[in-house]
Amino acid sequence: MSEPTYRPHDADGPGAPDVSGPTEPDEIKADIEATREQLAATVDELSHRLDVPTRAKEGAAQAKDTAVETYRENPPVVIGVGIALVAGIVALVVWRRKR
Repeated sequence: MSEPTYRPHDADGPGAPDVSGPTEPDEIKADIEATREQLAATVDELSHRLDVPTRAKEGAAQAKDTAVETYRENPPVVIGVGIALVAGIVALVVWRRKR
């Protein structure tokens, strides 16, 4: 069902805008409320996206949860990777000091 299109009675001529949308006061109020809710949701989403410190904390918490879950599933692999990382860092430090 298409919404009625009408031209305001004081807008004459070929360049006058056509206005579409609800014409009853209750419909207009409901439309305004729906628009406000959409705008509020958009502002909340933008605020969340722009809150870098909170997003960084969420990312760190998610990485920690992933690491813990991986350790619970297969501890020897995680321990081996940890030892390999430490050995790699030690080797890098020794190599850089010799240069």
